[in-house]
Amino acid sequence: MTKIAIFGVGLIGGSLALCFKGKPGLTVVGHSPRESSAARYVERGVVDYATTSMRDAVEGADFIFLCVPVGNLEQYVLKLSEMQLKPGCIITDVGSTKASVAASAKAFLQNNVTFIGGHPMAGKEQSGVEAASLHLFENAFYVLTPDESTSQNEVDKLSELLKLTRAHIVHVEPQEHDEIVGAISHLPHIIAVALVNQIGRYNESNPLYGVLAAGGFRDITRIASSEPVVWRDILVNNRNVLLKLLRDWNGEIGSFISMLERDDGEGIEKAFKEAGQFRGQLPERRKGMIQSIYECYIDVPDEPGVIGKVATELGNSRINLSNIHIIESREDVPGVLRLSFRTQEDLDQAVEKLGQIGFSVHF
Repeated sequence: MTKIAIFGVGLIGGSLALCFKGKPGLTVVGHSPRESSAARYVERGVVDYATTSMRDAVEGADFIFLCVPVGNLEQYVLKLSEMQLKPGCIITDVGSTKASVAASAKAFLQNNVTFIGGHPMAGKEQSGVEAASLHLFENAFYVLTPDESTSQNEVDKLSELLKLTRAHIVHVEPQEHDEIVGAISHLPHIIAVALVNQIGRYNESNPLYGVLAAGGFRDITRIASSEPVVWRDILVNNRNVLLKLLRDWNGEIGSFISMLERDDGEGIEKAFKEAGQFRGQLPERRKGMIQSIYECYIDVPDEPGVIGKVATELGNSRINLSNIHIIESREDVPGVLRLSFRTQEDLDQAVEKLGQIGFSVHF
């Protein structure tokens, strides 16, 4: 029987547990320092059993998944280095930075165990074990970051296990991972936060900024609402990469300043064309670091039961509606509902169904 120990059975750890639990020859144990959390893992059927003892969790474990915050990873590596682990045990993590934890593992872990960094590039706005899903990683990229000393046999073992997630396994060197993810995820989060804070300061002297920002501005800066402590740890951990990226970003902004100062409309047009061409080459439906939004808007009359009708029709068609928001509802104008879905398929089916029953759908 292959034993899998998971530390931190939240959204990511819980979703991994669901992918492994119940499969032939696999036993999944969850760990939490809190008794109440460990009991909840079992009650929700996410793991086979749970414990508050780190030693009990790792005893005889063939695989150990560290699904704790990035800021706690090195602490867990140090604790594991002091324990008697099963020879041949493979330890991995799910953090969004890889170089620092890989270096820590190389320095402290015993020679008879293997550390392979991991980063499932999937998630959702909810957190905790209650948000765990069997399908979270399906069609997402799952990056593994073995270094040059890692045995190919060990990489193959972990990759084979992770096939149960239905993710696309990609192998990348740790530092290269941090540079790429820093550019496509960490830098955009910084930019979004800085932009929102800039507008927030303008809003202090003129509240109309906040009023008019409620539409598109709010949507394009939604990642600015990410968990502050989590992102503090990620950015500090990847600071050297981000300092270079931010200097490059300053250069990009500087070029726009220069074009505007020179009244260079042709240069501005070229910049937008180049951006549009590259963005057009990006895959649309593969899961990535920043989660896609699948939303549509419908005009609805101001009458009793209309929201219930929409939800009922979608439910009867087995279309999963994740959120519904009333944007406008007054006597003199039609109401507007914003409908959110978890997948492009659900959105496409909803648009077709809503059109069939007479609603005007727009994006």
